[in-house]
Amino acid sequence: MDDIIVTNIEMIPGMRVTSHLGMVQGNTVRTKHAGRDIMAGLKNLVGGELVGYTELLTESRQEATDRMIEQAKAIGANAVLNVRYSTSSVTAGASELFVYGTAVVVEHDHGGVHSAAPEAL
Repeated sequence: MDDIIVTNIEMIPGMRVTSHLGMVQGNTVRTKHAGRDIMAGLKNLVGGELVGYTELLTESRQEATDRMIEQAKAIGANAVLNVRYSTSSVTAGASELFVYGTAVVVEHDHGGVHSAAPEAL
């Protein structure tokens, strides 16, 4: 089970949940980098995107998501539904990025029709 479906919706069209395994989560706490702070300070003078912080948040989101996926795989899930992200300040200059969702096992839904030999139908 190398692939896992991760989505922010409650159900996946064409799939049905066969097992509910519970909540899974991942997080990371990151601090600002001195170089990024200096560049951010300069950018505040002229305006625009704080690229260093955007990159930091992107890396943090990916790391937290990877941790959640590993937790889901460890309990046998092949999908994580209803995924949500949250951030909070831990201390001056450090923030936590937290992600959570519901680990489930899903399978393709064939509309209630089960394969059977023609004679059985």
